[in-house]
Amino acid sequence: MPTTVIVGAQWGDEGKGKVTDLLAERAEVTVRFQGGNNAGHTIIHGDEVFKLNLIPSGILHPGNTCIIGNGVVLDPGVLIGELDDLHKRGVDTTSLRISANAHIIMPYHLLLDHEGEAKLGELKIGTTKRGIGPCYADKADRLGIRVQDLLDEKILRKKIVTALEPKRQQLRPWAKDPSLDLHAMVEEFANYGHRLEPHIAETSLIVHNEIKAGKEVVFEGAQGALLDIDHGTYPFVTSSNPIAGAACVGAGIGPTLIDDVWGIAKAYTTRVGSGPFPSEIEGDIADKIREVGAEFGTTTGRARRIGWLDLVALKYAARLNGMTGLCVTKLDVLSGIETLRVATTYSNNEGAVFDEFPYHQSVLHHSKAEYVDLPGWDEDISSARSIEDLPENCRTYLNFISEFLDVPIVLMGVGPERTQIILAGDRALSFARN
Repeated sequence: MPTTVIVGAQWGDEGKGKVTDLLAERAEVTVRFQGGNNAGHTIIHGDEVFKLNLIPSGILHPGNTCIIGNGVVLDPGVLIGELDDLHKRGVDTTSLRISANAHIIMPYHLLLDHEGEAKLGELKIGTTKRGIGPCYADKADRLGIRVQDLLDEKILRKKIVTALEPKRQQLRPWAKDPSLDLHAMVEEFANYGHRLEPHIAETSLIVHNEIKAGKEVVFEGAQGALLDIDHGTYPFVTSSNPIAGAACVGAGIGPTLIDDVWGIAKAYTTRVGSGPFPSEIEGDIADKIREVGAEFGTTTGRARRIGWLDLVALKYAARLNGMTGLCVTKLDVLSGIETLRVATTYSNNEGAVFDEFPYHQSVLHHSKAEYVDLPGWDEDISSARSIEDLPENCRTYLNFISEFLDVPIVLMGVGPERTQIILAGDRALSFARN
């Protein structure tokens, strides 16, 4: 496992944190390569539950160098809050390194995010209103504030003034908002810079050197492939690229240095916010899955939309990411459901059938899933630790997924605890030897 990229294969919230945490235990470097604090990982580590929004999961493992890459947009107040919380809980955070080139979420980004969603009304995208999109927009407009700018108060002031100038009309409703006071803003963010300075580094060089030295490196993405700004269900997407190729851009390494790509997918499908969802279901089964699976956002607490497993979308994600392995999480949530439906094609009102994910938004918005029904299982699988421990119908379900996607399943989650997993194939042998 020299270098492995962990990506979401659905609409996010697939359980990437648990898988990354498992791999980080053996890895020597963990890299977060995109997104911001609009995403969160819930990790059960020993008897404690950790909810991380920015800091890579590897921080819980001594000796693991944790890196926030240049592709991340960073709210320094949130990051410092996470650091303080980890300190209180006895976690050593001295190994954290932050790219000097990562962009900073400013107070005006938060205000613009709220304003943008309010203006869209019923057409709102469903952002987390954390300022992520406006920050990435400033990055593209070359008006961004970077981590390194926090270390020079004069540069910081000039860049804030330059960034605010084209936004004055939009920000007029908040003209007297104290968070937009220039002097206060410069002082606040310069103080953040002083606090974070020991962690700021040329992270691209660190990652490159560690890989060349033969270290095991895990790249950790946020959100999921179907929320990718280029390849997802635009405009109901995030503001960055959560797919595997972005690990190279967001960490500053070449693509030839990536060895494996693991896609993470739930045994069913969920989505937060607005946008098309062909396999969405409502009613008693959806309520049961939501309750048993604790399907509420780590960062926002919002209830997630529930759907049957969508293999049309998952096949699309496998192709986009070049998956070498699939991790199926939350299998245990499906125990007790008599019939499990799996979406294998889409159809529309005109009778057209699609076995590939539609590229045209109008087609996708009017598509509904067509299913293959598979028998469920009643057994409690939470204590299963090998494929042989699983009920026959559960194994059939997994085999159907793997054969449909032509991707091997390398890990299965059978409960919320980090030990409640089943590893398959060569990776299982690798972990057994260690």
